[in-house]
Amino acid sequence: MRIRLTKSGNYVLEEKNHNNIDTTVSSDLEIDSVQLSVMSNRIDAITREMAITVLRSARSSVIAQSRDVSTSIVTQDNQILASAEGLPAHIFGANLQAEAMCKYHPDLKEGEAFLHNDPYEGNSHAADVSVLVPVFFENEHMFTLSVKGHQADIGNALPTTYMPHAKDVYEEGALIFPAVKVQENYKDIEDIIRMCKRRIRVPEQWYGDYLSQVGAARVAEIRLKEFLKKYGKDKVKKFVKEWLDYSERRCRNAIKKLPAGVINAKGKHDPLQPFLPDGIELNMKIEIKPDEGIIETDLTENEDCLDTGLNLTESTATCYGLQGVFNCLSNDIPTNTGSFRCVKVKLRKGCCVGIPTFPNSCSVGTTNLGDVLVNIGQSAFTQLGYGFGLSQGNVCFGGAMGVISGEDWRNDNSQYINQLYIQGGGGPASSRSDGMINLLIPVGAGLLYRDSVEVLEQRFPIYIKSISIIQDSCGHGTYRGGPATEVVFGPRKNKMTVSLLGGGKLYPPQGVLGGFDSKPSYNGIIYEDDTNEELGDAMMVELKPGQFICSIDSGGSGYGHPVYRDENRVMNDVIEGYISVSEAETIYGVLFEKNKKDGNLSIQENDTRKKRREMIDKL
Repeated sequence: MRIRLTKSGNYVLEEKNHNNIDTTVSSDLEIDSVQLSVMSNRIDAITREMAITVLRSARSSVIAQSRDVSTSIVTQDNQILASAEGLPAHIFGANLQAEAMCKYHPDLKEGEAFLHNDPYEGNSHAADVSVLVPVFFENEHMFTLSVKGHQADIGNALPTTYMPHAKDVYEEGALIFPAVKVQENYKDIEDIIRMCKRRIRVPEQWYGDYLSQVGAARVAEIRLKEFLKKYGKDKVKKFVKEWLDYSERRCRNAIKKLPAGVINAKGKHDPLQPFLPDGIELNMKIEIKPDEGIIETDLTENEDCLDTGLNLTESTATCYGLQGVFNCLSNDIPTNTGSFRCVKVKLRKGCCVGIPTFPNSCSVGTTNLGDVLVNIGQSAFTQLGYGFGLSQGNVCFGGAMGVISGEDWRNDNSQYINQLYIQGGGGPASSRSDGMINLLIPVGAGLLYRDSVEVLEQRFPIYIKSISIIQDSCGHGTYRGGPATEVVFGPRKNKMTVSLLGGGKLYPPQGVLGGFDSKPSYNGIIYEDDTNEELGDAMMVELKPGQFICSIDSGGSGYGHPVYRDENRVMNDVIEGYISVSEAETIYGVLFEKNKKDGNLSIQENDTRKKRREMIDKL
């Protein structure tokens, strides 16, 4: 008996039988835990290389700075295998979009690429445009690459990527591509490119983003072919199955640690005049089955599609039914179809947070109602007791995340359009930590980047006057939510149009287990004479030079009653300016004294213990 190393790097066991005939038992297709880890990390590296390629080559600020882009690898049978760190709404729909590509193009060929942003065929909303590239090896379609980027303009009727007032897709006006071929034999189909450039207000910016997405996919195509050549087609297929099965086991094991039960969650979105005059209540039912390692999320008991652009798509409704749950599970569960098998999301056709019916508009299908779903999903888990779930994060999609547009006098009055990401948006608290400052919004999962003030002011004719943390804005708690942020900005010379949506004013993030709600949001205009006026809920605002938008998000809510917060954390919050001395004393029960020599604060230990005992007795 002897062991021989093959060219592929695997071992072969060679034996001789009684007739002296060699019998070789090959282990070329065997994958142990070490190799599974090596191969999965190689796949992850490819997704990260895709993302880095886009970030370093895109032209729009919303992609290159704010990182509103995601990259995924989908298997030949349309399962999500891996994704780079990216937005949940982008990543989940990659499998549905790949299905649509295969449905419309059953004779896929090497060298093809497809544009896909159809909200009725698995996409998030029209402004998120995916480049899909099928990867072939030995004449077999092995993978599909997805590079999705949020476009600053996609031809909407108004200069904004969000059309909440649109009653249908026709009023929305966006260019929609249901898996349309844009490359053949690795070359652009010029008819499609020419059509896009004609309809999009910033054609060269769009084309630069498109080239960055195609380039990222082509780089990954090369890497996957190298991966397939190294391990062989059959072994890669075996890896795909084993990696997804391993991910499923990880997720099931995490669910088995939860108590069984049925959780009912409700949440409200603010009224938005005139198209959502009463706001809307959303419902979610979560059933935890630890014995089976399954969680079922039911979104069917919600209103029908709305006559507004706020409807979610199938991909975003499913994603946000998943996201609130996954936020409460272990943070090292792979984000792929294997894990998603364990969380079943039930949707209803024709529902505003389900499967939309054409031609209902889904222009805002990635944010507002989705923010409510994520919040009520993750906070519902606190019904299981202290230590489970999260509180709620900022739900304001205000001026500091608005879409700005106008003419740039510095560049022959050429048009510009860009979505801002300069608000903070306080994050939710947990049973172990405070909420982050820069969540932005729940559906972004803290993965969107805030814009650089300096770069924004260089690229666009905008003046960002101030960005500041608002004291006492967070939801207080044993662990507090992230504080809110105020942003003041306006045009430098020519007039500027700002598209904003609002939210979080009437129904700010709700505290859990005795934690406090966060403070309401605010959007207003500051005129040349420094007078202020509060703005409406969702509107297009035209600013003249000397006028400014004042945008304050709603921060995050608290987890647990404030009286149980560690007193040193309270003092640190006072020092940092997150909490005032008065609220530290009245809400947290922590009393201070100031050193006469250096002015530093210290805690009055005895008085604090006494006051806190009194406060606890009243609970």
